[in-house]
Amino acid sequence: MSNEELKALASDYQAATEVFLAAYAKLDPADLDKPKSDGWNPRQVIHHLADSESQSCARLKRLIAEPGTIIQGYDENKWAQNPTLGYLVLPIEASLALFKASRQASLEIIKRLEFADLSKSGTHTESGAYDLRKWFRSYINHPKDHANQLLAN
Repeated sequence: MSNEELKALASDYQAATEVFLAAYAKLDPADLDKPKSDGWNPRQVIHHLADSESQSCARLKRLIAEPGTIIQGYDENKWAQNPTLGYLVLPIEASLALFKASRQASLEIIKRLEFADLSKSGTHTESGAYDLRKWFRSYINHPKDHANQLLAN
């Protein structure tokens, strides 16, 4: 992978952020709690995405600073249903801010990556070997997948 390819990954990462924010902008606030056929309503999706992206930022930092680290998975459905975490009732503004801040913080790190960094890896507790390439695949697609979920009936 060349420096141009690293720039393309950064661009794709940033574009994925914008895809989600554009989908959110199209969402009617009256539909935040409207059940979706896939199970989560938009409010839950937004809270999940904020938590996931804050986890992803920490994972990125760990992979870079602590090669060989353990990347802890979590049960996103348990988080979404946990009454204390409030995915069903809390306002979304803080979660939107967390999503944006996590993505921006990660992007600033991504822009500083060098080719050698891509070989840094750890072990994910659920999916095994986990390197920066796998991280990019996951977190370039993740907000786009949830943008589609927001807009689906």
